[in-house]
Amino acid sequence: MSEKKFTTDAGIAIKELYTGKADAELPGEFPYTRGVQKDMYRGRLWTMRQYAGFSTAEESNKRYKYLLANGTMGLSVAFDLPTQIGYDSDHAMSEGEVGKVGVAIDSIKDMEVLFDGIDLEKITTSMTINATASTLLAFYIALAKKQGADIKKISGTIQNDILKEYAARGTYIYPPKPSMRIITDIFEYCSNEVPKWNTISISGYHIREAGSTAVQEIAFTLANAKAYLHASIEKGMDINVFGQRLSFFFNAHNNFFEEIAKFRAARRMWAQITKEMGATNPKAMMLRFHTQTGGATLQAQQPENNIMRVTLQALAAVMGGTQSLHTNGFDEALSLPTEAAARTALRTQQIIAYESGVVDTVDPMGGSYFVEELTDTIEKLAWEYMHKIEAMGGAVSAIEQGYMQKEIADAAYRYQKDIEHGDKIIVGVNKFSLEKEVMPPLFKVNDSIRLDQTEKLKQLRSERDAGLVADSFVALESTAIEGRNLMPHIIEAVERNLTLGEIADTFRNVFGEYRA
Repeated sequence: MSEKKFTTDAGIAIKELYTGKADAELPGEFPYTRGVQKDMYRGRLWTMRQYAGFSTAEESNKRYKYLLANGTMGLSVAFDLPTQIGYDSDHAMSEGEVGKVGVAIDSIKDMEVLFDGIDLEKITTSMTINATASTLLAFYIALAKKQGADIKKISGTIQNDILKEYAARGTYIYPPKPSMRIITDIFEYCSNEVPKWNTISISGYHIREAGSTAVQEIAFTLANAKAYLHASIEKGMDINVFGQRLSFFFNAHNNFFEEIAKFRAARRMWAQITKEMGATNPKAMMLRFHTQTGGATLQAQQPENNIMRVTLQALAAVMGGTQSLHTNGFDEALSLPTEAAARTALRTQQIIAYESGVVDTVDPMGGSYFVEELTDTIEKLAWEYMHKIEAMGGAVSAIEQGYMQKEIADAAYRYQKDIEHGDKIIVGVNKFSLEKEVMPPLFKVNDSIRLDQTEKLKQLRSERDAGLVADSFVALESTAIEGRNLMPHIIEAVERNLTLGEIADTFRNVFGEYRA
């Protein structure tokens, strides 16, 4: 079988890689500025994910099957706020939020419905979950076992990045130290039992959504990543083993060249950081990342303009070397995406992949005087931030002192002021606006979801074995106090039908709750 030939539409042959005469740096080689694979998308396209989850598990399952039928390569699950912060749907704190910004998952029963008819051994699943990541992963592992899957073969990612929650997003439960302990328990358990699972997706996305600059996004994300490395090494783990399961999650904004340079700089910096911390395995030094187009860039005014914004952002992510990509629906400034908007978002990726030609050579922007200098400058400025954070005692200390939070808030204020003064143009917002806006059809979430979930919880609690449930409460509490690995006990608890809220409350009683 002959090797596939890559040509332009005019028949001009395209080389795998273009280099300058003095350019010694190659893709797939340290420090990976030009990409983590030698052939990049000529060998395999990025994974096309669509972030979805709303209402009940039944409704989300229908959307997942729709997306898979339309060419999505992996699922990316959004959870509602009560699930994210460890409350069952029937808790008083959940009122008004059940199923609104993601799917409500209270128990293993909900997880079974969420993935009904979907073989967990054959797909990859990304779950945007942090404070309750251990429990959601336990649900997933328990379900895989119930399906008869070999859990050593299941693959996917949990976000599990609690530090950025304190700095930028807010869906934390416990104080930083016990939260870091739970995260390293997950690292340790999965390295032995679920070796293909990416145990953390260290997220710059939400730092950027909170208003940071591109430089702050990678500086603060890599500082957080260093903290996770230190915590894991202190637990006795080998950076060359667990380093291979770390992944990152970045934002893509509208400034096309800055975003490409940001991704290239982040790869180079991570390679240096891991090498200095003792990594020798090339796979432990490679920064692999998922990208989502910028939610904060989406505008409610003239929402169809968001299609062009998303296209530019997705193109920057691809030309910057992303390993997987989610494209936002054009209507997401107004509501959860409709099926039509989700399909258009996915088609955007597919058109870039199959029609644009940008995937035919590795690092097509490499060698551009502008991009190369911008990459160097972003790296230099990001190192300056990281050195300041190191001087404070590292990321945890910098967050506790409010340093990252203040830097992000100041950047967000400057950006908003530029928009209000007209120094920064947002098309359709502060220039080229319309007197009368025409709104597209919007997605509506059923308000009766909380009642439905409450009934399911009532039935679950009436049918489960009370003795086994009581034993699990004791095991969870004693393990949390004694410092042993929590994951086996959390998996056993969810198999015995303990709920997400009950597990979170057990840990609240031991660890307390964090107050900013």
